[in-house]
Amino acid sequence: LAVDADGCLYVCDFDKHEVKRWKVGESTGTVVAGGNGKGVRLDQLNHPTCIFVDKEQSVYVSDWGNHRVMKWTRDAKNGILIAGGNSFSRHPMTLQDPFGLFVDDVGTVYAADWKRHRVVRWPKGDTHGNVVVGDDKDGSEPNRFCHPMDIAFDQKGNLYVSDYSNHRVQKFNILSANNE
Repeated sequence: LAVDADGCLYVCDFDKHEVKRWKVGESTGTVVAGGNGKGVRLDQLNHPTCIFVDKEQSVYVSDWGNHRVMKWTRDAKNGILIAGGNSFSRHPMTLQDPFGLFVDDVGTVYAADWKRHRVVRWPKGDTHGNVVVGDDKDGSEPNRFCHPMDIAFDQKGNLYVSDYSNHRVQKFNILSANNE
């Protein structure tokens, strides 16, 4: 779920391969991402898991089944590939089952990379991401994860990561690389 500045509700539908927006008082939503069946085309999604809506009402989608993050600008018919690809890859900077998303005020996209046990970021316009925390191996030590599921930032810029299989939330000051 996500809510924009106008109070519109956005819902990610894993099984219908789409994201819908409901305006306040509406009884039926409008498809704003996907909605053209399961697939790899830029107008399709494959089991979307998480969404983020920015100030311009662009919708960012963790496209789990396609191992990618997509951006759908307001009223777009096709998405824009932000990160990943359309299939599993062994390349170390590709995504494997992305989940939680966050986009900061300058357009940097952050994603929880479920099977690669890390959080990756893409500065606006960059085609290659970089690892913020975690690595390609699971673990329960500080700075490691076993299936990171969601991410959030507080007003001071601290990163919070829900670590699904370790049953915990870790906090990171990514500017100084300290964690709590």
